[in-house]
Amino acid sequence: MTTTTTARRTRSTAVAVLVAGTYFMELLDGTVLATAAPAMGRDLGVDSAAIGVAITAYLVTLAVFIPVSGWLTDRIGSRTVFAAAIAVFTIASALCAGAHGLVDLTVWRVVQGLGGALMVPVGRLVVLRSAGRDQLVTAIAILTWPALAAPVIAPFLGGVLVDTLSWHWIFLVNIPLGVVAFVAALLIVPQERSAQRVPFDWRGSLLACLGLGALVVMASLLALDVVPVVPVVAAGVVGAVCTWLAVRHFRRAAHPIMGLDAFRLETFRVSHAGGSLFRLAVSAVPFVLPLLFQDAWGWSAVAAGSAVLWVFVGNLGIKPATTPLLRAFGYRPVIVVSTAVAALTVVAMAFLTPTLPFWALVVLLVVSGAARSVGFTAYNTIAFADVEQADMTPANTLSSTLQQTAAGFGVAVAAVVLRAAAGLGGSGPYAVAFWVVAALLVVACVEGLLMSRTAGETVRPARRVRAAAR
Repeated sequence: MTTTTTARRTRSTAVAVLVAGTYFMELLDGTVLATAAPAMGRDLGVDSAAIGVAITAYLVTLAVFIPVSGWLTDRIGSRTVFAAAIAVFTIASALCAGAHGLVDLTVWRVVQGLGGALMVPVGRLVVLRSAGRDQLVTAIAILTWPALAAPVIAPFLGGVLVDTLSWHWIFLVNIPLGVVAFVAALLIVPQERSAQRVPFDWRGSLLACLGLGALVVMASLLALDVVPVVPVVAAGVVGAVCTWLAVRHFRRAAHPIMGLDAFRLETFRVSHAGGSLFRLAVSAVPFVLPLLFQDAWGWSAVAAGSAVLWVFVGNLGIKPATTPLLRAFGYRPVIVVSTAVAALTVVAMAFLTPTLPFWALVVLLVVSGAARSVGFTAYNTIAFADVEQADMTPANTLSSTLQQTAAGFGVAVAAVVLRAAAGLGGSGPYAVAFWVVAALLVVACVEGLLMSRTAGETVRPARRVRAAAR
């Protein structure tokens, strides 16, 4: 291995770690407010349920502005946009901590969401461009852990910060992290921009923003304890119509803000069909488990949050083996087995009782976390296995948008099922929710079985080396 290759790989790994850190900050701020809502409501003089407006505002802003991230990167430059996004996110975090009312908190959450919407997709694009196919598996494995860790850690971390300090520290912890990330971005992120200057797709951007924003609003409303039917239906109709018009426009436009050509690739298509169901299920389970432990079993919030942390232990424990598994067996077997194991663990959760020994619960959660980690890495890596460097920007933008939408619907689907099955009482609604989530994973598993056996071969460098040696 040459010195140049070693230096490139080291730089690529450093950039991936930096982007993963910013991704973790963005995801954590999207989920941690739910735990702090009662304390925030008391301090700001509003009902705790009203804090949901600030949560929704953040998630909607993320979904709305992700599509423009690719165009801005190609026009202004990756380092400039990424560093500016970190600065916006960090400053907005400080302003959120200093909010004195729900209105200004919501405004600063929108600004924070704008920073997050540009920060993560642009950072991931830099990683995808700099990694090369030989480093893609490792880079994606690094980028995957925030999506696994944040939903699991957020309830526990939020509870600890609120109980020991105050809700303000949910935002204040971002300041030193943001400063470090900003400096690191200026030092190690390359400045890349497209040589071709394409016009901004105003029509496509407007349709995509309205469609995605309305769908995220609908998902957020569905997750409320009391669902406002008329706003949900209105948001659903607007979202569906605008999304359909956007897709129609993207197929015809010369320079769409979000290209759909990547769907012609089997690997990308699988990653965002069955992969979306997998991501939806992964985001739903950490939402249902704490509710089961607290509402049905009577556990405290800290105890429930601590138990769910064992899922994260499984995530981390399997991480060193993820890349060797992919290189040894290929994507089809790994995706099939990981989704099948994930489905079986969720089915087992449907039979949980308070009398179950704690060690058995720990084993189940660790195995579930391991399956989540392997599946997440496989789906995220295979998405770009066959994407050429010239097409990386539109493919990354499309991927980021679809992943954000799928994750947002995970909690909504679980909440709707829990509400529909509320009449069963006890642990019944949670069992039904787990069965629904398991069914989604089974569908993803079936799609994995239908994949080509050679899918993803281009990002298995170890196998290519052996083939060349023969």
